[in-house]
Amino acid sequence: MLFLARMDVVFPESMSDETKADFQVKEKAYSADLQERGIMKGIWRVVGEYSNYSMYEVDDLDFLHSVFQGFPMFAYMNVNVTPLAKHPNATTDDFFRQL
Repeated sequence: MLFLARMDVVFPESMSDETKADFQVKEKAYSADLQERGIMKGIWRVVGEYSNYSMYEVDDLDFLHSVFQGFPMFAYMNVNVTPLAKHPNATTDDFFRQL
């Protein structure tokens, strides 16, 4: 099953730049691992915001939730998830080959 997630990060104003930078390093490594394992199919930045849209392919909702909880910044994220289904007007069975 495919899921589109919007993730908005909101750090407390009191958080130091050093702590933020540490989170970003850990977040990049975790995201790379998810992409290498084929769980995260893509990630796109939202221009002008500390947000992203990312696409996930998983078979189990509990697993998807555990993926989100594994993000180092999870405690500072607002996550909105949209399940996706193939549209009848889609001209290809494999969206990801087009990327």
